[in-house]
Amino acid sequence: MLDRTLSAGYLTNWAARLFARAIDRRLRPLGLASGQMPILFALAGGGALTQKRLAAIAAIEQPTMAATLARMERDGLVKRTPDPNDRRSALVALTPAAERKAAAVREAVEEVNAAALSRLGTRERAAFLKALQTVTGALEEDLGGGA
Repeated sequence: MLDRTLSAGYLTNWAARLFARAIDRRLRPLGLASGQMPILFALAGGGALTQKRLAAIAAIEQPTMAATLARMERDGLVKRTPDPNDRRSALVALTPAAERKAAAVREAVEEVNAAALSRLGTRERAAFLKALQTVTGALEEDLGGGA
């Protein structure tokens, strides 16, 4: 029988779920959710991207991206404008209302990261982050270069 406390996959997945719950708790009062974070990060600073490009950057399947963008558009967080280079496509950008929430989102992320790493010393934190980068790189390579 596999001991889940010794399984890198299980522990990483559990940590990711706990991160998402902690972030959601802080973002809920802002009308945001952790599932929107990849989009918020990708569009921060006033950029505009196609839905296809957003899905690739966020490593989110197209149907999930479409549903998330539809909810964010309904909630006034993103706007779509015609892509001047491709009439079949639209560019997605954050609304001013979403941009105004950026500082609070950044603060929530920093709080959760600080809480998660609070029991590690400075060197342990650096080693942990380096190890995660190495692991994600190996998994991306195993998947053929993309998540």
